Amino acid sequence: MKRVACWIGRLLLTILGLIAAAWAFGAVSFDGPFGAGNKVLAALLGIAFLVILLLVRPWLRKVAVFLVFFAVVLIWWLCLSPTNESHWQADVANVAWADVQGDEVTFHNVRNCDYRTETDYTAHWETRTVHLSKLTGVDLAITYWGSPYIAHPIVSFQFADALPLCYSIETRKKIGQSYSTIGGLYRQFTLIYLVADERDVLRLRSNYRKGEDVYLYHTTLSPTQARGRFLEYIRSLNELRENPRWYNALTTNCTTSIRTQHPPDKRIPWDWRLLLNGKGDELMYEHHVLATGGLSFPELKARSLINPRARAANDSPDFSKLIRADLPTSHLNNETTESPPPP
Repeated sequence: MKRVACWIGRLLLTILGLIAAAWAFGAVSFDGPFGAGNKVLAALLGIAFLVILLLVRPWLRKVAVFLVFFAVVLIWWLCLSPTNESHWQADVANVAWADVQGDEVTFHNVRNCDYRTETDYTAHWETRTVHLSKLTGVDLAITYWGSPYIAHPIVSFQFADALPLCYSIETRKKIGQSYSTIGGLYRQFTLIYLVADERDVLRLRSNYRKGEDVYLYHTTLSPTQARGRFLEYIRSLNELRENPRWYNALTTNCTTSIRTQHPPDKRIPWDWRLLLNGKGDELMYEHHVLATGGLSFPELKARSLINPRARAANDSPDFSKLIRADLPTSHLNNETTESPPPP
């Protein structure tokens, strides 16, 4: 039994070692400082791990040497620092920030691109002022481009006297970069909170990107809850301007960032659909966060697809109103003492 236990222990350590070696290979390959030379350095590191695994004896020495190599890579990787200073792509060239003066909130660098195609556009960056007392609610857009399990949430704050303001949490890409799922697990991209007009971030996805579906929901958040969430976003926005953060496809992405900025005791309990966020609207339906109009979830989702309405509205100044035609509205039109948990 002792030999079997020892053999199983060594097997598990070997599997963990192979996973660690694969991660270190990717870290050097993606995040190394040598450009095209990163692939060569990563290959040499992979060979070194293989030599350690096959040739170093005895077993404890093998483990010790392996840990030293891995620790060097890990410490170097953890020391990589994000920055707001680089040659950014035009659609993420500026970082938004907000100035709060009592009831008045002024946003700087609000994106409102003029699109001709997905990749042919003129980027406009605007200053907009809104008032907390005029904030009436929160809508949620969820966009899909392939798998029903993976999506991108966009939160839209509604005002009685101003156009909606959207938050889209995205990767900030440098000129020449494109998104990579594997690269998103490393330190290829920084995180950016885009503040944008709906005719930018929603219309881009519904009208200009091929194969992307946009679903829009009213939420049941009261005005008081909406103001609380709004201020949370502002705090995250301004903090990110001063202290940039790395994006990570698993731990620091468009969904986990929304959840972690909310107080722990007020979050929806952890659920696998927070990771596979394409099912996030189903989760929020179950927690009564979405206005349903008495519809079942499949009926609500079918009605919430806005692509046809968005294409018909396109350049209309009433774009935001037209895309909401036939959407169920919240039954919480006034302040309530028993309101659902925010997402």
